[in-house]
Amino acid sequence: MISKFLRGNIALSVLAVLVSFVVGGILIALSDPTVQSSASYFTARPTDLLSAIWNAVFGAYDALFRGSVFNYQAATTTGMFKPITETLAFATPITMAGLGLAVAFRSGLFNIGGTGQIIFGAIFAGWVGINLDLPWILHFPLAVLAGVFGGALFGSIVGLLKATTGANEVIVTIMFNYIAALLLSYFLKTPFLQAPHNINPISKPILASAKYPAFLGPNFRLHAGVFAMLAAVALVWWLLNRSTLGFQFRALGHNPSAARVAGINIGLNYVLVMAVSGALAGLAGTSQILGTEGSLTTGVAASFGFDAITVALLGRNNPFGVLAAGILFGGLRAGAVTMQASQGVPIDIVFIVQSMIVLFIAAPPLVRSIFRIRAKVEAA
Repeated sequence: MISKFLRGNIALSVLAVLVSFVVGGILIALSDPTVQSSASYFTARPTDLLSAIWNAVFGAYDALFRGSVFNYQAATTTGMFKPITETLAFATPITMAGLGLAVAFRSGLFNIGGTGQIIFGAIFAGWVGINLDLPWILHFPLAVLAGVFGGALFGSIVGLLKATTGANEVIVTIMFNYIAALLLSYFLKTPFLQAPHNINPISKPILASAKYPAFLGPNFRLHAGVFAMLAAVALVWWLLNRSTLGFQFRALGHNPSAARVAGINIGLNYVLVMAVSGALAGLAGTSQILGTEGSLTTGVAASFGFDAITVALLGRNNPFGVLAAGILFGGLRAGAVTMQASQGVPIDIVFIVQSMIVLFIAAPPLVRSIFRIRAKVEAA
């Protein structure tokens, strides 16, 4: 039973994360000045080096925990529980975009355009949130729907190009990321989005009637978008596993030729897959502009579009796996600041850990060889 579990995808993902943290710990130790100093007289007092390594690695990961889960050193209850809210605030857009990419990956389309689709969703939602003056009960859902539509529109263009011309979606989505970023930069320098009497590329603030409610108060960045994230997880699970459209998506991913013979419209499904994928990334854009940021800037998508690729792969394109991976990456982002501030550990260490996760997820045989796990034998 244990060996069967270890050969499963979930175990391989967990082991990939574990190995990545071990590699991160080694790098933390190597970059620590005290460790470097103790190494110079290792033969005289070897325990000093071992102690320095322990203090460096434990101190760094303890700071990561305090910055992302629970700060037991904080003087107030608010300070103690704020780290987990920061983790969820970061995890919300990463998970939403990751769900979109997971839909595409399950359907055999490698969507690298999460960044562009987040930006387009933020542009559409931001314009509605800035320029329409409506009651919250109308303004907020309209702004969210606009963002979802913007992401879906941008994604569906990729699907249409693939369906009609056979264009490679990897190349097209990468190029569309640049188009979206440059369009946003242009719009933020014109009256279309730029705040009046401002030379900086920034929009006017989003009206309060279009924002996600900040249900924990002004001291927390977490907003009601976290509930939209959980709803999106449930919706994607239902779509992929219980709906006719999801069956067509999965059939497309397994074997497009067989799906065509079975009567599935391949071209239409390419468009629909990319539209759904873009819509979820657009939803991530709304969580940024209508929740966390409050104004459009050129950095509204941050690196969430690329983090979403790793999250989808780490979650094995399973909605609940994507949620777990998104929370993990949200925790890494939230805790990295505390780790650097309290321990002096370079924030780049966190990026290295994320990169190592990608490496090990992309190379399951490497993880199996490290832990001496035999590959699952497929039945003939």
